Amino acid sequence: MPIATFRFYADLNDFLAPGLRQIDFPHSFNGEASVKDRIESLGVPHPEVGAIVVNGQPVTFLYLIQNGDRVAVYPEFHCLSSDFAVVREPYTGEKRFILDVHLGKLANYLRMLGFDTLYRNDYADEQLARIAAEDGRILLTRDLGLLKRREVIYGYYVRSLDPNQQVAEVLRRFDLIDAIEPFHRCLACNGLLTAVAKEEIFDRLLPKTRRYYDEFYCCRVCAQIYWKGSHFEQMQRFIEDLHKRTPPLRTADE
Repeated sequence: MPIATFRFYADLNDFLAPGLRQIDFPHSFNGEASVKDRIESLGVPHPEVGAIVVNGQPVTFLYLIQNGDRVAVYPEFHCLSSDFAVVREPYTGEKRFILDVHLGKLANYLRMLGFDTLYRNDYADEQLARIAAEDGRILLTRDLGLLKRREVIYGYYVRSLDPNQQVAEVLRRFDLIDAIEPFHRCLACNGLLTAVAKEEIFDRLLPKTRRYYDEFYCCRVCAQIYWKGSHFEQMQRFIEDLHKRTPPLRTADE
């Protein structure tokens, strides 16, 4: 039976069995096998992979594994050096997300920070994969099977179970800490917010809100109203804390 030697780097080891982490290990296979299929059979979803090197040469997911091959697999964030060939076109433009049903609190945080984030608690897996592919969105999930779907191009498996840690994790992974723009997205529907004069929405405000606040924002889609109350101060502290605990991305040379 043909055997290839694999080595996974950095965070890709999160997906491997404990005995295979941070080491070179043999992997046997039958017949023709693409490197993508072999990588996923070992537990690593393809959107997490940034570059593959076989016998010292960069390859794509379509490469057919040969007996005796030595395969090195690198994660996306680890492939910023020009010395690496990537396995997919780099994601360009504003980062846009779609989240699975397990990540509702993370969706709220991302919208609060100004990021375009689709979320519904009734999306089926096939819908999530299709929308991510058709809209060019990054799929965030805690479902490895979903992340391995063929249609998914850009995606990330959220490691933490704690929403506060999840948002820091996503900001770090996609280098978004400097792109935070609060009071930009509606928490309810993801629509864009626009400043609105107090007199235009005066009849929709509670008495204390009318008395103490003068700056308001309104969602262009669902007409939800926002103002900088005590929750805004909490959000500011949250953002300051994110800056403190979200280090810059590493490169492949570090």
